[in-house]
Amino acid sequence: MSNKRILIKLSGEALSGTKGFGIEPSICFEVAKEIEKVIEIGYQVAVVVGGGNIWRGQTGVELGMSRSQADYMGMLATMMNGLALQDSLENSGIEARVQTALHTDQVAAPYIRRKAIRDLEKNRVVILAGGTGMPYFTTDTNSMLRASELGVDTVLMAKNGVDGVYDKDPNVFDDATKFSHLTYQEILEKKLMIMDLTASTIAQENEIKTIVFNMNEESGILKALTQDNYGTKIS
Repeated sequence: MSNKRILIKLSGEALSGTKGFGIEPSICFEVAKEIEKVIEIGYQVAVVVGGGNIWRGQTGVELGMSRSQADYMGMLATMMNGLALQDSLENSGIEARVQTALHTDQVAAPYIRRKAIRDLEKNRVVILAGGTGMPYFTTDTNSMLRASELGVDTVLMAKNGVDGVYDKDPNVFDDATKFSHLTYQEILEKKLMIMDLTASTIAQENEIKTIVFNMNEESGILKALTQDNYGTKIS
């Protein structure tokens, strides 16, 4: 396992900017420049992108759709985000590959563990889209699953406008308290909704460290990796 191999979990909203919906190309370019900074200090980078800026499976369920149908639409949304991020990375001079758990050979390669590892070893950014390829699983779960498969020991969980994990919503409650460190067991006991139960279990069993940080802050990814007191560490 390489301690110089990380996985960045980006929410779909992170690519929508102030609009809150859709893809903002300038934001994709900023994310690409942030990723470039950590590549320059020797890290191999994998990325999992959510799709909430385009479609949320839960929204479909609330509208009466079947859970499976709604989730597959969400997987396709993550692929759109992945392709946009790949384009921004390549325009920044960074080699990037999109691998997907869904069969869409015309736009992205299928996810193959050994191929993904080989791309990482060649210092290509590997964007893992399409979720797990199956409904009923979140992109948080996909992040921890792929991190386990690819020998990643640190997952960076980027949040919009929140610099870590709090006991309650800091945007609503002035007395919200930030945690500097948590265990996965404490996440369950305190019912902190930072990730789903399946993702937390996979991370705990495979001894993956998670750092929750503010993606909107300049050099947030770099700070999460290099500053001990930045964000919230979960282990």
